[in-house]
Amino acid sequence: MRTPLIAGNWKMNGSAALINDFGSAFADVSLPAALDVVLIPPFPYLDAARQAFRNTPLALGAQTLNPIESGAHTGEVSGRMLKEFEVSYVLAGHSERRELYRESDEQVFDRLLAALDNGLTPILCVGESLAERDAEKTMDVVLRQVGYAMTRLAPEQRQAVVIAYEPVWAIGTGRTATPEQAQDVMAGIRAYLAEFSAALAEQMRLLYGGSMNAKNAAELLAQPDIDGGLVGGASLKTDDFYAICQSAG
Repeated sequence: MRTPLIAGNWKMNGSAALINDFGSAFADVSLPAALDVVLIPPFPYLDAARQAFRNTPLALGAQTLNPIESGAHTGEVSGRMLKEFEVSYVLAGHSERRELYRESDEQVFDRLLAALDNGLTPILCVGESLAERDAEKTMDVVLRQVGYAMTRLAPEQRQAVVIAYEPVWAIGTGRTATPEQAQDVMAGIRAYLAEFSAALAEQMRLLYGGSMNAKNAAELLAQPDIDGGLVGGASLKTDDFYAICQSAG
């Protein structure tokens, strides 16, 4: 059985007060026994979150990393630095990084590899635009993004990756892929992974990201190939995020 994973990506949002709110809200909660939960705040809040999330079920994630360990790269953060602050997960290739900052498949792979080299669990984000979906190119786009990474990793490295499918047209728009649409893509990803090995396809966690919220989480998470969620706006509200976590039980 794959352990469900709920990851809350705060993007460029949040505050020190919100960090403390989550630390207090999750200090004494009842969550499903087999569930991993991670919050992914902006870099400036990582140390405060490390302190506030102790004695809670919340693990800590980062939104990106630079593949270079150190040097003259103003504004960048390395995997070694993240590890020092007890970060466990890191996003690689979120659609906003791909679109707004022009990260290529090659650059996304370099970040994913740096995460693995530093003992971090990378969440590889893949997904199609509305134009690509309308042109019926969803699986071509998604499997190209998945394949670029998977074909370049060693078998033991592949096993450490989490994949998040995020239809770009559903991020921050209030639109959500239907459970059936999401499941079709997840099933396609899992079938592709089976070309590497049946064990890889069976054990890899696949998350849905794209306006998951407290109202639609249960239906999405009930799909056989959806193992959790990469949650955006709803992860900024303690009650909503807790409700989504409950839905994963």
